[in-house]
Amino acid sequence: MKNLFVRLFVVAAVLALSPSAVAPTRTADAAPVKAAANKRVLGQIDRLRRTTWRLQELMGRPKTPTHYAERRSPDHQYRLWVRDLWKHRATRAHRQATNPPRKAAWLCIHRYERNPAQGWGTRTGNGYYGGLQMDIAFQRAYGPELLRRRGTADNWRWFEQMWVAERAYRSGRGFYPWPNTARFCGLI
Repeated sequence: MKNLFVRLFVVAAVLALSPSAVAPTRTADAAPVKAAANKRVLGQIDRLRRTTWRLQELMGRPKTPTHYAERRSPDHQYRLWVRDLWKHRATRAHRQATNPPRKAAWLCIHRYERNPAQGWGTRTGNGYYGGLQMDIAFQRAYGPELLRRRGTADNWRWFEQMWVAERAYRSGRGFYPWPNTARFCGLI
């Protein structure tokens, strides 16, 4: 009888310490972890959305619309899906932004306009900035948001400089802001 009592006591102790008995404390601990994961995913979505919109603005394209449904949805899987969707959109926008129209023409102009030691970050002190040597008035007219956010063209990425030059081209100025180098390249 005493041996049976000891066995029952051991079985009861094992059941009390089993994972199913500890599970309620784990789910209570999981709530803050899940909330942090949701917050992290929402932050990633916001960052990818801003990147996509910034690139679309640079290219002169309309912003991809959104309803911000991921902020209202309690479904974590849905938030992950939305994050992956914006990641795809940002990747596609970046690929399009780094392949502007007339890229070969802008690269040819860059070859003649830049300081070889400085490349796209050319700043020689002559009043012209960047790899395409744009003056402040040109930057103000065709790239005001970049000028405000990042400073002069020598601080812009190479494809941002090309898109600002592309805006000038599309406005009707063509390649004439670079008369000599455009002639060397056979563009005018």
